[in-house]
Amino acid sequence: MRAMVLDAAGGPLRAADLDAPEPGPGELLLEVAACGVCRTDLHILDGELAEPKLPLVQGHQIVARVLEGGERHAAGDRVGVPWLGWTCGECRFCRSGRENLCDRAVFTGYGRDGGFAQLAVADERFCFPIPEGYPDLQAAPLLCAGLIGFRTLRLAGDAERVGIYGFGAAAHIITQVARHEGRRVFAFTRGGDRAAQEFALEVGAEWAGDSHGPPPEELDAALIFAPVGALVPAALRAVAKGGSVVCGGIHMSDIPAFPYELLWGERTLRSVANLTRADGEEFLALAPRVPVRTEVESFALEQTNEALSRLRSGELRGAAVVVPDR
Repeated sequence: MRAMVLDAAGGPLRAADLDAPEPGPGELLLEVAACGVCRTDLHILDGELAEPKLPLVQGHQIVARVLEGGERHAAGDRVGVPWLGWTCGECRFCRSGRENLCDRAVFTGYGRDGGFAQLAVADERFCFPIPEGYPDLQAAPLLCAGLIGFRTLRLAGDAERVGIYGFGAAAHIITQVARHEGRRVFAFTRGGDRAAQEFALEVGAEWAGDSHGPPPEELDAALIFAPVGALVPAALRAVAKGGSVVCGGIHMSDIPAFPYELLWGERTLRSVANLTRADGEEFLALAPRVPVRTEVESFALEQTNEALSRLRSGELRGAAVVVPDR
């Protein structure tokens, strides 16, 4: 099969011909139709997430068709493969409904090969049926940008006035969910990024402005998707007493020191770690009811490095998706 391979931190990915993967017990052999590109892929590429499997096929927002089925999914089924690829089921986290915190968890496109390839294998317990009505390209971003965005919003509780910092793939999906639930959305982007601000307004935000400026009114919660630690004090400054700031990324630059008064008033600062299968089931059932519409730009497999570069520079509108056989 053709694949894009990471040999060492710093990249770039290398186009390669690899032996087709062989599924083990409980695994599916999958023909990859599309695979979303995520900022986590950049963190792995840049060495900010330690100890990936090397060499590695990245990609963890996989839409695929089952070639060799198992007990849960039959040949021909269309399934999605997310970041969480395996958990032990035995530790205190798994046994308490917090498998996203499993110490032994294995992640797709990090601890096991992912979807920047023509074929992949996955533990069938961690594969989701793709909702009807979503073409392959539009479904791919739901599997991480959508899922992590959904978990981030849920951890904000019943906040009505929601600020979203960093308007990319996750933000454009979760804005639609928040509006569906009757919340008000305020979008924060890099100063002067009119394209991102206009995009935010198009998908349902009622206001869009500079990440380091004040919103037009106090927020009940802030969701941070940009991996920029300096946004944490800015978000705390923007939320009202009793409000929460939820960091939705797997990696963030250092958070600068800030005065205690920004946290005082029973404000809450917390992170999101990975996802659970329950998150996936709930979100993928909700997405068609909203209905969530994803905006994507597609890239051929050999253009994966270009897709990553476009993501890094903030030039994408919505999400990038790699199509192996384009």
